[in-house]
Amino acid sequence: MKELVTDAKTENLDTVIAFVEEQLEGIDCPMKTTAQIDVAVEEIFVNIAHYAYAPGEGTATIQVTVTEEPPSVSITFIDSGTPYDPLAKPDPDVTLSVAERKIGGLGIFMVKKSMDDVAYEYKDGHNIFTIRKNIP
Repeated sequence: MKELVTDAKTENLDTVIAFVEEQLEGIDCPMKTTAQIDVAVEEIFVNIAHYAYAPGEGTATIQVTVTEEPPSVSITFIDSGTPYDPLAKPDPDVTLSVAERKIGGLGIFMVKKSMDDVAYEYKDGHNIFTIRKNIP
């Protein structure tokens, strides 16, 4: 497992994505899979940066674990901000037009659809959100 601790600020997104991509390069992750993971990482980290500590500031820990058999990558985001389970909200009704749909929830919906597993828990004062993607 590799770990990065950074201030939960949107200006650190590039650092977070570079850290994750560095781990993916070590396992020859296909470009399409890397792009899907990048979108998920961006969505989750930006949500932490915008909402976890508002209006204050805090840190986020990003842990990347690579499994060889079967090949997969798990990325865990940990913060000590306000408890919030993004998986508790119902999925948006994507059959509705944009004008008819409620605002919010589309990013996490995309994460759920593009990753092979997503999980949330609140433990010991920390939000712990994990995504897993199988590597083809």
